[in-house]
Amino acid sequence: MCVSLPGLAVSSPEGQLIGRGLEGFYRAGRRLLSRCQVRVAGREPLVAQARMTAADEVRFVGTLRVSPQSGPDPDVVVERSRRADGTERITLHSAVPRPLRLPVEVALGTDLADLGAIAAGASAPELPAGVYDSGLRWTGPPGASTVTADPPPSDALASAGLLRWDLDVPPGGSATVELKVRLDGSGPMRTVGRSATNPLASAHARGDDPRVGPLLRAGVEDLQALLVRDPAHPTDTHLAAGAPWRCGLAPADALAAARMTLPLGTALAAGTLRTLARTQRADGLVPGPRRDAGAHLPPACTGTEATLLFPALLAEARRWGLLEAEVAELLPAAERCLSWLRTTVGTGTYLCDPQPGGPVRCETQAHAHRAALLGADLLDACGRPGGEALREWARRLRAAFREEFWADDLGGGRPLAGRLPDGRPVAHLGASAVHLLDTGLLGGGELAPGLLDRVQTEHLARLLGGPALDSGWGLRGLGTKEPGYNPFGHRGGAVRVHESALAVAGLAAAGYEKEAGSLLKGVLGAAEAFGYRLPEMYAGEQRTDGSAPVPHPAACRPAATAAGAGILLLTTLAGIRPDAPARTVTLRPVHSAPLGEIGLSGLRVAGEPFAVRVSRLGLAMVEEAGDGLQLGV
Repeated sequence: MCVSLPGLAVSSPEGQLIGRGLEGFYRAGRRLLSRCQVRVAGREPLVAQARMTAADEVRFVGTLRVSPQSGPDPDVVVERSRRADGTERITLHSAVPRPLRLPVEVALGTDLADLGAIAAGASAPELPAGVYDSGLRWTGPPGASTVTADPPPSDALASAGLLRWDLDVPPGGSATVELKVRLDGSGPMRTVGRSATNPLASAHARGDDPRVGPLLRAGVEDLQALLVRDPAHPTDTHLAAGAPWRCGLAPADALAAARMTLPLGTALAAGTLRTLARTQRADGLVPGPRRDAGAHLPPACTGTEATLLFPALLAEARRWGLLEAEVAELLPAAERCLSWLRTTVGTGTYLCDPQPGGPVRCETQAHAHRAALLGADLLDACGRPGGEALREWARRLRAAFREEFWADDLGGGRPLAGRLPDGRPVAHLGASAVHLLDTGLLGGGELAPGLLDRVQTEHLARLLGGPALDSGWGLRGLGTKEPGYNPFGHRGGAVRVHESALAVAGLAAAGYEKEAGSLLKGVLGAAEAFGYRLPEMYAGEQRTDGSAPVPHPAACRPAATAAGAGILLLTTLAGIRPDAPARTVTLRPVHSAPLGEIGLSGLRVAGEPFAVRVSRLGLAMVEEAGDGLQLGV
């Protein structure tokens, strides 16, 4: 999967595009080319390797024998480099000690189908091609696409969709054909991730564990590949949810991913917040679709989650160094979100989701509590009223939640997953409880208080680290002994990388480093198995000796929250807690140093480069920081 939105190229490991399934080059969800089959000297190359070289590029290496005297060894290597921007470069490398003249044929075709229709199985026949300039062109109701070649082909057969060359390859030399797939009438694709306005810093990781560097690098590359501009405001960028299924704006995912990437700078958070502020309703709600919540609860509203994430992200971005002028610009939208929260709760205690009349969900109360406390902190800092009322409601919510959302049992109890509208408890054990540990960053390097007390937090930590939820590859979405458990259930047992990373960060912050380290090592092991491009989710099957995580067939890969989770996992080890307005940064490293020594560089705190190293003894040292930035106590 080569991604650099709005471009996308989906390939099989064999490299040949034959129009099977999702194969092809896409732009903005339209398949511009579905078939691209190469034959050299009348034969298809035998593919020896397929490897991603970047988030937006894949390289296929194939071999041929063209000389009868060469024996079993191949003497021509066919290298294909395919990029998401619609470029394919085919290079023939000869090991023959004499000149070669090799016939090359490329068979092309497309249906100009929409990605959603293809995913739904609504296949369409290929369109007839026409000769166009130095290539071929296809026209249909959605528009037209062209393929141009350099050098121009010696022959073009529109009826067969075929381009032909006779390439002269010198002894031990090479010859190249480059194809460019374009949407008719459009210029070259300009992607945000490869532009000068890319909002993400290029951070680097090093350490005793050789996997930390590739994990951070892949995460940053995948995030850059998923960057999208707001067409009406091209200076504002946000993250698409993931490829290939969710290449558009998903507000809750965009905000969650932007929050995890604050160590790479605040520009992405600012662009995401401005984009979503323009979608905000008059009552303050940031609209979002409903999302399946598994077998035990009805679908949740992602608009509720986005509305509660908005002020929390703005408050934390300010701590990381978002300029006060940008904070002031976005403050009215955050105030509307907080006003929506107070109005929707009314005289009650809990926030229902969806409104009105929906269940009371555990994770929704965690989001609301964090929004109230961080929002109050933001209002106070900006000289705006309303902070004390939010804190008072948060105090009432904490007191009620600790009494009414805890189910006692012989093991010490567990938080309820929710309460139905009639008050009945929903007590299944699931990963949604990790949001109770994600309390948010206040000033002076302090975290906001959580909804659970100290004893309840300890019991939750043991549950998250227990065999029912810890699969060995990360945190299952539902405990293995719960009714409806399915290792492939995307809210019913699969490992969701975002929730696993939140669990690691929350457990580490609460002092439960053993449980945090186990989940961290599990996700890192899965990342290695997936070539460090973490999918949105994978099966929650138990890890055993010699096993590998099983991919989920419907998972996005790359996915914004999964790529951001890699950033969160590694920065959690250093425990970076900035307070840019106070010009301080506090470090709370994981003292057990589960991955040994680790160094992070190229981060951003208060808009300046920041680097930190954590020793094998769990001691953190700042190696680079902006002028005037002091180490907090």
